[in-house]
Amino acid sequence: MSARVVLFTGKGGVGKTTSAAGTAALAARGGRRTLVVSTDAAHSLADAFGVVVGPEPEQVADRLWVHQVDAQRRFERSWGEIQGYLMSVLDAAGVDPITAEELTVIPGAEEVLALLELRRHVLSGRWDVVVVDCAPTAETLRLLALPEALNWYMTRVFGMQRRVVRALRPALSRAAGVPMPDDAVFEAVERLHADLEDVRRILTDRDATVRLVLTPETVVVAEARRSLTTLSLYGYRVDGVVANRVFPEHAGDPWRDAWVASQRDVLAEVRQSFVDLPVWRSAYAAAEPVGVEALAAFARAAYDGADPLAVPEGEGPLTITRTATGAELRIALPFAQRADVDLARHGDELVVTVGSYRRLLALPAALTRHQVAGARVEDGALRVRFRFEQEEQP
Repeated sequence: MSARVVLFTGKGGVGKTTSAAGTAALAARGGRRTLVVSTDAAHSLADAFGVVVGPEPEQVADRLWVHQVDAQRRFERSWGEIQGYLMSVLDAAGVDPITAEELTVIPGAEEVLALLELRRHVLSGRWDVVVVDCAPTAETLRLLALPEALNWYMTRVFGMQRRVVRALRPALSRAAGVPMPDDAVFEAVERLHADLEDVRRILTDRDATVRLVLTPETVVVAEARRSLTTLSLYGYRVDGVVANRVFPEHAGDPWRDAWVASQRDVLAEVRQSFVDLPVWRSAYAAAEPVGVEALAAFARAAYDGADPLAVPEGEGPLTITRTATGAELRIALPFAQRADVDLARHGDELVVTVGSYRRLLALPAALTRHQVAGARVEDGALRVRFRFEQEEQP
């Protein structure tokens, strides 16, 4: 049985760490061995639980463990050989060692390596539930697009580059004046690629879902809508929305009554925007919940009797349906308008662009010999029609 994986993301400061920690505490109370892990460089899980957390999972209650990834330690294991080669190139170019070390740290490395740690935990079989406190929305979306983007690079560029370098390494080294990568470097990149592919498989599995956390503010809700569109584009299943810091209806004074009225309007917009998803609400509290007891109570009130680990029914964001003349590929794109979406075919791939996000979608083997017959955006989805190739023949 695979672990149930739940990721929490949202705009910074909306309470996603509290929501993730509370859900994990509730899962452990329900008898499941639960790990809550942070992929956010600004770790705050330890603060939420009121404990000191080390570089490995730390047990904080019965059946509940917390892990804040030691990015530097994981970085040295996963990136060390690649970084060593890059530093040798910079050294040959006359760059001093300290500057070279800074230049060879990839942007977003902490978040990437935290995802690799997530892979390790899920594949270990130790946990029934893995809850992930993700980085703020924009960083999370870039991060979740990485495995697929790297797959394109590895299949299109890396294999050919490795063959050329292996055959011409001595000549290239003399001509370029810098060392060429050896097999250990290529193998390290291949391992990183395979691990990130595992991450993608884990996070697009039926047992993995994303939860959007928001507060009743117009700007925050607008970002949550965009996040739902983009997560669906990349094949991630969103199973609910957590609305935090909701004022009680009877506030009792004009200032708070004005906030209540404003939030009431925004919450109505939330219900309309996410009509097919459960919206869980948590009341504005005088103080943040800290510690296992307070976090479990927070989550229990928010879910209000609903199962916080229920796996949603129905189709995922991407489906293929056979038709009389071929097939139809459907990609869920909630809130996307026709003008927002651009579609192109490049060989055996579809290039789907929504706003500033682009997905290179490798077509299933069953569709690669088919022709694109048309596409439309309707009912919150992009529908691409494929026609059997023989229909093109006279």
